[in-house]
Amino acid sequence: MDTVIEQEVTARKKKKAIVIISITVLALVAGIWLLRTTLRSTISKSEINTAVVEKGSVENTLNATGEVLPEFEEILTSPINASIKKVLMDAGNKVKAGQSILTLDKSASQTEFEKLNFQLQSKRNEISKLKLDLNKSFYDIRSNNDIKQLRISNLADAVENAKRLFKAGGGTREGIEQAELNLKVAQLEKKQLENEIKSKQQTMQIEIKEAEIALAIQESELHELQRKLNLANIIATRTGVVTWVNKNIGATIAPGESLARIADLSSFKVNGNISDNYMDQLRNGMPVVIRINETQLKGHVANVYPSVQNGIVSFDVQLDERNSKQLRPNMKVDVFLVTDMHTNTMRVANGPAFKGPEVQDIFVINGNKAIKRRVHIGLSNFDFVEIKDGVKPGDVVITSDMSSFKNSSELTINN
Repeated sequence: MDTVIEQEVTARKKKKAIVIISITVLALVAGIWLLRTTLRSTISKSEINTAVVEKGSVENTLNATGEVLPEFEEILTSPINASIKKVLMDAGNKVKAGQSILTLDKSASQTEFEKLNFQLQSKRNEISKLKLDLNKSFYDIRSNNDIKQLRISNLADAVENAKRLFKAGGGTREGIEQAELNLKVAQLEKKQLENEIKSKQQTMQIEIKEAEIALAIQESELHELQRKLNLANIIATRTGVVTWVNKNIGATIAPGESLARIADLSSFKVNGNISDNYMDQLRNGMPVVIRINETQLKGHVANVYPSVQNGIVSFDVQLDERNSKQLRPNMKVDVFLVTDMHTNTMRVANGPAFKGPEVQDIFVINGNKAIKRRVHIGLSNFDFVEIKDGVKPGDVVITSDMSSFKNSSELTINN
């Protein structure tokens, strides 16, 4: 009996302890929640960034990267097989048009030029010989033709004499027929000779024409080689700055291989790169904003390269202010491609408070209070966010990340 009573007492004590512990835990949680709510309803002024709502334009942009390049850069290449003999200019040197950059060893190409020139002279002599042979052949054949004509005249007289003699009774019909046969044979021989003359002249004229064509080709090759030898004097064709030069003295250079680059540093462009995911939005003439530190330069897309490399599309930007003092060769810059623009709209400086959705809750400062307002967001870029409603020009908006206060509708701002 005592054992049963003790068990009941123990059970009641245990149950009471559980109730007390549960009440204590609930009270503690409620206290923490109340404390947290109290603390979260208050924020220090030093913890937040603010911006004033104003009227202005907002551009919707795509972010890209870019590199500043000289707008005009000349690449000097080797026109011939050669080797670098001497470097006269180094990268960074200013040059004037006509000034020599480096010299090449042109001995191999010069030997080839002299050989081709000798072959050209031989071809000229060959053509002269063909023309002499043609003239001689024509003279010889014409002389033979004249002789044939004289013989025909004599044979024609012989035919007439044979006929007269036959009429006078002193000749025979066979004599007449023989004279006529001799005349006909002589006439055929003359005609054959004339055909040979014509055929041989045509053949020799074709040979001369072919030789003249071959001569013209060799002359063209010689002139081209002469031009390349002249170009092998690597000189600047415009005033500028040497941005790079091949300084490997003695190195063998193939035709078309780069030797130096000369840039006009008074005018620049930007070469941009962006993911091919935006390729369908990229187009020539598209407005562009270039950011260099705190400076912004405007321009437009001048050329979009059709090839895609590693998922990247390249394009060139022509700047409105091409000679800005902020521009430096090979400088990395931020590029913003403008896809849309709203003018005379409410805008505020961009910040972490704006997450991206069209409908957002923001805090607007009113005295020492920050009041939550639901607004509709329009265009946005690195600098500004368009706010369509819920605010008015002159309102001060908190631009810091306020996600930890998403359950608060009003905050107290402590100085």
